[in-house]
Amino acid sequence: MRPALTPSLEAGFEPATFAEILQWRASQDPGRRAYTFVVDGEREEIHVTYGELDQRARAIAHQLLLQGAVCGDRVILLHPPGLDYIASFFGCLYAGVVAVPAYPPHNSRSVPRILAILASARVRVGLTTTSLVANLQRLLHSAASAPCALEWIATDDPAACRQHARQSPPLCASELALLQYTSGSTGTPKGVMLTHRNLLTNSSLIQRSFNGTADSRIVSWLPPYHDMGLIGCLLEPVYCGAHATLMSPVSFLQRPLRWLETISRTRATHSGGPNFGYELCLRKITPEQRARLDLRSWRVAFNGAEPVRADTLASFAAMFESCGFRPEALLPCYGLAEATLLVSARSQARTTAIRTVQSSALEHNRIVHAAPTDVESRVLVGCGEPMPEQKVVIVDPETRTTCPPSTVGEIWVAGGSVAEGYWDLPEQTARTFDAYLSDTGEGPFLRTGDLGFLDRGELFVTGRLKDLIIICGRNLYPQDLEVTAASSHPSLHSGSAAAFSVLIEGEERLVIVQEHGNRHGRETGAAIKAIRSAVAEEHGVQVHSVELIKPGALPKTSSGKVQRYDCKSRFLAGTLAKC
Repeated sequence: MRPALTPSLEAGFEPATFAEILQWRASQDPGRRAYTFVVDGEREEIHVTYGELDQRARAIAHQLLLQGAVCGDRVILLHPPGLDYIASFFGCLYAGVVAVPAYPPHNSRSVPRILAILASARVRVGLTTTSLVANLQRLLHSAASAPCALEWIATDDPAACRQHARQSPPLCASELALLQYTSGSTGTPKGVMLTHRNLLTNSSLIQRSFNGTADSRIVSWLPPYHDMGLIGCLLEPVYCGAHATLMSPVSFLQRPLRWLETISRTRATHSGGPNFGYELCLRKITPEQRARLDLRSWRVAFNGAEPVRADTLASFAAMFESCGFRPEALLPCYGLAEATLLVSARSQARTTAIRTVQSSALEHNRIVHAAPTDVESRVLVGCGEPMPEQKVVIVDPETRTTCPPSTVGEIWVAGGSVAEGYWDLPEQTARTFDAYLSDTGEGPFLRTGDLGFLDRGELFVTGRLKDLIIICGRNLYPQDLEVTAASSHPSLHSGSAAAFSVLIEGEERLVIVQEHGNRHGRETGAAIKAIRSAVAEEHGVQVHSVELIKPGALPKTSSGKVQRYDCKSRFLAGTLAKC
């Protein structure tokens, strides 16, 4: 069954691919602006219309076909964030090849991941920009054990941007459109296989959940290479016929004010990101800077991709209320690459669901409600109801039986947005995408690896199954320990810690690695003492080792998630960048 179409698409028009949608928009309103990229993060802008984007995508598709690419070939995209990347992505769709977006490596440290992707996807052609070709060739050839025989196309070369009339090959919705490589937080990255139908189905869910229309104005600083940035902020505007203003993640991280300034200047209606993005705004934007912002237009401020924190939502709403920001705009959501993107989101007709639960019960997978004043409690934020086309069940990961109410289990998902599996990894695909309930036989389901529970139809996410720290029979959630550690001393910041356990003399012991805000290493002793004391007091567990590392040295994925597995490996190897 094809996804329901956005109202801005013509009745009777049932596209099978995003290429068909872009072609239709270019034919209906070629002069309508599709994307604006803010080059410097502030005022220097470049634009592309739907007609221009269609022409550039056709030209890139023509170059791919001249290069000998055939339907189903995998083509890697190694562009900096910007309009060239968007044109190349649609060029892949037009040519019928499978797009493989990735961060372009800037130094030797990031090359192994790219080489792993090239080997996994068996890529023959690479798309990039003229300025990056030579450096990419040098980095990949010097690091590869065997010659890296890639054919390169510089998609910003004027010769590659001439319009060509060659017709795109016919495609069906069940064919692969995209390999969405996971962030690789635990080992070699895996390519999530997304079909054209997956992309259209999930875009339909996003459109209905976020009330997207052709009049929506979107702003994004998110990395454009996977899930939230790619599906939610690059494809969704084309699906709705909307306009998106984009900036690079670096522009935002260097000066978070740029994000809100752009929303204010463009009168944006839709924007968002992971919880840490809102936290950065709380820390870095001054009262004088807030006085110049007008956020009255912001209708949907989505928050997902990592645990959503109730105190962040409350603090952000309070701090920017004077700018016209409305608390009801905050929209917690949950999703993952293996489900294309969105699984659940708060309905705009409902307020955000908050649950205060007993920490001791949560440690044993039970949900017992507590009073907000209870010191031994944890506040959880609801991520909305699962989309109507998605089935979500909470399952005991050991017995594979449905969990009773008020019990934490693994979140399993079924529906049209669930990917086909992992590229060329049949055993991992079977384990993750072909799960069946042992008590009812129902399936197949996607095993998300996330823990949570359903309460009155609302999905609450409590953590990651693989990240659980089990000490003396207690389930400790690393994100709780990390927040406690980061807030224990003024020289420490949230989002800059990793908590994990290591086996010492047959027992699991707690380790916390935390970035230290003082580059010169002052106050390290006081910070270590504060972390130990706060964790012991709030969680009743002793910290075996506290490691303070330099600012920016904590391993994170491209979307800002803490890589606890990588951090643990560096701790054990003694290679952390200590203060």
